[in-house]
Amino acid sequence: MTAASTPTHRVADVVAAALRAAGIRFAFGMPGGEVVTLIDALQRAGIAFTLARNETAAAMMAAGASVINGAPGLLVTTLGPGLANAVNGIADAAQERTPLIVISGVVERSVRARYTHQIVDHAALLRPLVKASFEVEAEGAGAVVARAVSLAMTAPCGPVHLDFSPAVAAMTAPRRSQAVTRERRVSAVGADNPVIAQLRHRLSDAKRPIILAGLEALRSGSGPSLRQAVEAHGVPLITTYKAKGIVDEALPLALGGAGLSPAADKIIMPLLRDADLVLLAGYDPIEMRVGWLDAFGACDRIVELTDVAADHGMHAAGLRLAAPVGAALEALFAELARKPRWPDGAPARARAALEALFAGPGGWGPHEIFETLARALPDDAIVTVDSGAHRILLSQRWRARLPNCLLQSAGWCTMGSAIPLAIGAKTAAPGRAVVAVLGDGGLEMTLGELGTLRDQGLAVIVLVLQDQSLGLIELKQSQAGLAQAGVSMGATKFDAVARAFGGHGAAVTSAAALRAELAAALSRPGFSLIACRIKVADYVGRF
Repeated sequence: MTAASTPTHRVADVVAAALRAAGIRFAFGMPGGEVVTLIDALQRAGIAFTLARNETAAAMMAAGASVINGAPGLLVTTLGPGLANAVNGIADAAQERTPLIVISGVVERSVRARYTHQIVDHAALLRPLVKASFEVEAEGAGAVVARAVSLAMTAPCGPVHLDFSPAVAAMTAPRRSQAVTRERRVSAVGADNPVIAQLRHRLSDAKRPIILAGLEALRSGSGPSLRQAVEAHGVPLITTYKAKGIVDEALPLALGGAGLSPAADKIIMPLLRDADLVLLAGYDPIEMRVGWLDAFGACDRIVELTDVAADHGMHAAGLRLAAPVGAALEALFAELARKPRWPDGAPARARAALEALFAGPGGWGPHEIFETLARALPDDAIVTVDSGAHRILLSQRWRARLPNCLLQSAGWCTMGSAIPLAIGAKTAAPGRAVVAVLGDGGLEMTLGELGTLRDQGLAVIVLVLQDQSLGLIELKQSQAGLAQAGVSMGATKFDAVARAFGGHGAAVTSAAALRAELAAALSRPGFSLIACRIKVADYVGRF
């Protein structure tokens, strides 16, 4: 069918218009015959489609775009193997609380009961991972999309799946399916709320209060209220990794992210145990390791602010205030009297101890690499980081000055996320510097996405810490007294690989060389890959 003969108002156009009305401007995926009409409709609606090399990577690209522009991510896959290959990325969205619309092609209903080629029950496949699964029909297509978007964006955010057959996509749409209504929730929380007033009284009386803020606080725009708590009221702030930067981590009482480093936990957890009031603001312990089970001690000191309580058994709270986190914090701190806190200076000592712990041994290695990177980048740069030893160290050393400047898979902790997240972020924010930090294991899992960087013309910097190992697993083998097995990797010439993909490639072994490469990469139009050769031993005892 030629463009000239394509119907001007198909069901696919209704779906695309509803997606655009939800603020979606970018789609990611791999097309199949079952979704070509949808992709055409997306393009016509002003939603740019990015071809990925792998459906799981495409889901993570959509997540990166969602974090930056605030709209749900959009993943498009073909039926059967296409959707199945996206499962890891969809699971990542589920555990990272990322609003993601997953649209898959599906075989026509008329032959579904007889036809078996590439057929699998999509809804059953995704049931543990998505908030809902619907099939788009001609009648009410726009309303189904609106419902999917609403579900995806309702806390806790997550993926919603839509099956969409090619025949339905190509049908002329009924007129009444065009209307889409968007619903917004309005908070009624105020300073005169009796629960808020009671909590404000408790907070006023507390000598050693502390706040642990999570992703929900970040999404609710709670930064100004939390900054007021830190600066005006002397309340120290800890965040999860996902919430890093909700308050400028240069502030003396901003103690950075926590959750994966046992060494950092030994410094942070005594503060939580010694506090006379622990305020959990939009905190979801899905990012934390097993060492955070019952980390806060007696539950009567624990107050939880959450719009929707997460499903977990990690801790108990003496009080849970079910309210929009941003509005509750604003009401709580708006009229709070100022008074001295933590008279023993424990938070300041903890911050100094954390800085000393992660200062590094000096000389070439991951510490110096991250320090050089931080000095080279503007404050609004976006850094994405893959799972591995480098992520634990970077997340502790990195001082986030702004929210959503350090992106990672923190709940699911899957490998292979850094480049896809960077692609999504750069697509949504083309004017900002974007750097993907990963190890050689993560890079070799996602090498094909260098082709996506090339084809999209994205000036992303790919910074590889090349230790020729699955370093974190090798460290765990050593700690357990086990022989090294199944972790060693060859010395791939990543600089040559980058050039083969049409980008710039370099291998460096000094801070001076890295500085020069970063400066050039920040002004280069295409992607740059910088391989930093290090040793696994550089991580020993560092987190």
